Amino acid sequence: MNLPGRRAASPPAQGLVTPGRLREFFAPRSIAVVGASDTSGWARFIVASSATVGFTGPLIPVHPAHATVFGRPAVPSLRDLPEPVDLAFILAPIQAVEGVLDDAGAAGVRGAVVLASGYREVGPQGRALEDMMLARAAANGITMLGPNCLGFVNAHSRSAPFALTLPPPLTAGPIGVALQSGALASVVLAFARSRAIGVSTLTTMGNESMISTVDMIDYLAEDESTKVICLFLEEIGDPEKFARAAEKADQAGKPIVALKVGSSLAGQQAALAHTGSVAGNDAVVDAVLRQLNVVRVTSIEELLCTGALLGYDRWPRGRRMGVVTASGGACDIIADRASAQGVEIPPFAPETAAAITEHLPPFAAAKNPLDVTGYVLANSRVSTLTAIDHALDAAVQDPGLDFVLFSGVTLPDARPADELLASMIEGRLAWLEQRIASSPVPVIPGGATCVDVSEYGRDLLGRHHIHLLGGMELGVRALGHALRWLENRGNARSGPARRAAARKVPASPGVPASPGVPASPGVPASPGVPAASGVPAASGVSASGAWSEVAARSLLSDSGVPVVPAELVHSADEAVAAARRVGLPAAVKICSAQIPHKSDIGGVALGLSTEAEIRAGYEQVLAAGRSVAGAGLDGVLVSAMRTGGVELLAGVTMDPAFGAVLALGLGGIWVEVLKDTSLRVLPVDAGEVKRMLADLRGLPLLRGARGTRPADLDAVAKVISVLGDAALSLNGALRALEVNPLWVSGDQVEALDVLVVTETEPTP
Repeated sequence: MNLPGRRAASPPAQGLVTPGRLREFFAPRSIAVVGASDTSGWARFIVASSATVGFTGPLIPVHPAHATVFGRPAVPSLRDLPEPVDLAFILAPIQAVEGVLDDAGAAGVRGAVVLASGYREVGPQGRALEDMMLARAAANGITMLGPNCLGFVNAHSRSAPFALTLPPPLTAGPIGVALQSGALASVVLAFARSRAIGVSTLTTMGNESMISTVDMIDYLAEDESTKVICLFLEEIGDPEKFARAAEKADQAGKPIVALKVGSSLAGQQAALAHTGSVAGNDAVVDAVLRQLNVVRVTSIEELLCTGALLGYDRWPRGRRMGVVTASGGACDIIADRASAQGVEIPPFAPETAAAITEHLPPFAAAKNPLDVTGYVLANSRVSTLTAIDHALDAAVQDPGLDFVLFSGVTLPDARPADELLASMIEGRLAWLEQRIASSPVPVIPGGATCVDVSEYGRDLLGRHHIHLLGGMELGVRALGHALRWLENRGNARSGPARRAAARKVPASPGVPASPGVPASPGVPASPGVPAASGVPAASGVSASGAWSEVAARSLLSDSGVPVVPAELVHSADEAVAAARRVGLPAAVKICSAQIPHKSDIGGVALGLSTEAEIRAGYEQVLAAGRSVAGAGLDGVLVSAMRTGGVELLAGVTMDPAFGAVLALGLGGIWVEVLKDTSLRVLPVDAGEVKRMLADLRGLPLLRGARGTRPADLDAVAKVISVLGDAALSLNGALRALEVNPLWVSGDQVEALDVLVVTETEPTP
């Protein structure tokens, strides 16, 4: 499924964007800059960036009217190159780009970056131009990045065909970055430099006419220099391919951290204006990323700090954290932030506390989080290690900790003039490097605030392979992200794993297959029915709109979802007889496809226990139905009442980008009041539904709060999974399927009220 802005590579281009071809593309040994001149700011940026990374290969200006550019010999055309270059950075205007691509093909150039804008992002005319350009590149066997693109940086291969400022020094490191933005790349690089965060490859994606963000994930998942993939996303243009790439990264042990914009109305409008793409429903996007085990963040700082934690440090083994600091206030801040992230700070074991106490002043307590106090600062430094280092040495031996956050590294802005002090600082960093490498549990060093790392600090930390988390706020949040990624690793799902049973639905959604479709009294209260699988989707929907509840109930019961016993009747006498069969007290409801919200018109009567009440209720709801102009009445539905238990809502709607989306939350009025819901894109299995239930703030109600009967969560999850299969069985005709409430009492799970809406015409 492709969105209007960016798109997947067309079939002729697919062989040009394999991971192997991209390894070649992102490590060019020679570069030609087409359209370079002494007055071109873009060309000047490319030359400067290449110098910053230490690019040593040929960097050849190409211009028909200049013999030299920036003091370098130029050639008139790519066809005049003495030998092929690996990459052409095309600065030519839009009307000349296709001709340059032909020149590149004739010259044996295999890669190109296209700067020009005015393509797909401006509308249909530009889209046509981009399609022609893409076809020309593919015909010439050229792997192309762009258009509307500022290039890339590969710190490990020391190549930077990058038409922006590249702040020196550029540190090579484990973070691969792909940005659906151009100018933001400089901001990302500047923050990475300030925190001594090294990048592997950073790419501005442009319009993604050939190389897409999905291709970048695919490439970086195989790149040996990349340990973490960081993304800035304005939209997800091909959800299915994105999902497959995310699963590949997850299986390779490469976390994906994403800053996805467009969560607010203003943000969505900005994304639309900037890229011509559609920013989907943000709650659905959030659910999709969570299903794919993609860490979602909200700022560039959080993006890179989280990426750096996962790229540099040993990963935490669990949620039990030891904290070693030199500040009581820092302990308080870290404890608060850890609680918000679900990170535990357990007490030190007695032997740990005893070992730490030996190095503390008498007024300090050896407790977790630990404040060794600033007492040692009152005296001149006389030894390489300090009290906080000895405390760390003891803490890492604690059997009750999964990792230790060490806030004990502070460095001066410059190397001290006192050689003894400078030697002790370097000796201490060497000890810390060894302690981190040999520690029984991961040690994660962190700074107190997210300030710039000085040149001296960058050099010293780099030589000892130590990275400092960017402050307590961002640091603990990054730890929370890392723990969630680790806990969900291996669960990323790339696409539909199964389909529900084929469903032949009524030709008219408002008319059931027979005049009455009573639920069999033998319908099991316990949902011990397996989910149907491997059966093709249905194709029987031939009318649009809401279904009558009888038809909707039939869809669910035929699929294996338990529904409350009910019968369709056409007289008060039939209503009384039906009520006795389904059980008293009973509920009566008008049944009409044109009246989906029956209670709004008085079309529902509840808790009817006597014959007189049932007759009166029948007449009441029938009169209410007849008052609705144009409504065709199928009859009155008589069903058993259910009391006690917990009411859930389980519904499926269609997202324009991601398809069928399951929403699960507390039912009845609580949906609107609490807004406590969890979302997933279908299909889901029972295990994923249990994770959805765990998301809900109302979970304690299901677990038996205040002495109520605990729900069988396995039974609930199985029923909701089958409900999702029923939605998929409608083969895209579904617009909404809602069970509200889905009644749960112990191991009994029943759909009490069902709404189904379909649309035979495809949605654009």
